[in-house]
Amino acid sequence: MQFTYGFGPLMVIALTGSAALAGLAVGLIGLSRFFVSYPVGKITDSYGRKPGIIFGLVLALVGAIIIGMSLPFHSFAVLVVGLLVFGMGMNAAQQLRVAATDMFPPHHRAQALGYVAMGSLVGLFISPLVVNGAEVFARYTGQDAMALPWFILPVLIIGGMIMITFVHPDPKEIGMNLDRYYPGYLPEVRTAAKVDFKVGAMLRNRPVCLALVANCAGQGNMSIVMVLTSLVLSHHGHSIGVIAISHMFHSAGMFAFTIPLGRLSDRIGRSWVMYPGVVTALVGASLVSFTGELWSVTLGTFLVGLGWAASNVAATAAIADHFPTEERGRALGVNDSFAGGISVAMALVTGPVIQWWGLPAAGVVAILVALPPLLMVIGFRLRGGGSRVATQNRAA
Repeated sequence: MQFTYGFGPLMVIALTGSAALAGLAVGLIGLSRFFVSYPVGKITDSYGRKPGIIFGLVLALVGAIIIGMSLPFHSFAVLVVGLLVFGMGMNAAQQLRVAATDMFPPHHRAQALGYVAMGSLVGLFISPLVVNGAEVFARYTGQDAMALPWFILPVLIIGGMIMITFVHPDPKEIGMNLDRYYPGYLPEVRTAAKVDFKVGAMLRNRPVCLALVANCAGQGNMSIVMVLTSLVLSHHGHSIGVIAISHMFHSAGMFAFTIPLGRLSDRIGRSWVMYPGVVTALVGASLVSFTGELWSVTLGTFLVGLGWAASNVAATAAIADHFPTEERGRALGVNDSFAGGISVAMALVTGPVIQWWGLPAAGVVAILVALPPLLMVIGFRLRGGGSRVATQNRAA
């Protein structure tokens, strides 16, 4: 995914010559997420988590090859198809987060999500090596340095597919029998008749709705900043190797602290991690947008990643807390679909804003996107409902 966010905007500009379409790469990933997340969640709720994850990785493998072919063929259409297929695959594979919530009781759930996200740190070390190696190889062969990494990516994806096959039993089975794996754990007794999962009922639940909005705020903010980081650094004359290193710090913010953030969320409550995360992302967006130095842009993109990690881990755990195993895939699929929708919206806005008003204007949009959950929770507190929301989140 680092390749998509780091090089996607540059590949779009290389093939179209228009900065107005710079946000399209991130938008296509968001669009694919919007379409695939709920259907895959329904599949994994019915048949188990592993089939959905492996299906997603197969799609991602095919999509990576298609993206790599777009530059040699100089075809924007091929790039669009590749990004859609790759995005659908990677976002389908995100059911691994549902699998993590299945395998742990509520008081360890956010920390479990942190462990899964921590695995992405491996990519922080591999990605710059692959990119720098591709740059060197491209100079000797005349190949495009932005295309070559995509042909290496399938090796990593196949490794992931092999590792998933070793997970036994299916995480859904663990989630439905937690008392078997955690002696002394008392599962929640549901005396009411089973009610089919309804998106409307999910949105009417105030803590769940706030978690959805906070997650969307973090995702929307980050969608803009990931485009801005590449364009700002490229505008100041930095190479794609330097851009890859800057995105490495962004990814470090996203994943390096997920375990302590998850543990903190489990101990003090979801909201006490979720909302400060949104504020951190807002500060990071300001640094990326309104400063031009390499260090300040890199610090800003790191803070955006850190803020996203806090809001995402806490919001995902909060939503998972409110739904049983049999419905959790669809509930988190709705969360991912909303996040995908905001990514699409930001992609449609970011390019034209940059084209007409410049890079700082897009930064203003990134800041505004982060405000809704903060305004909502302040509004609830002023109306006297904040304490109840905080108590529900803390209990979760």
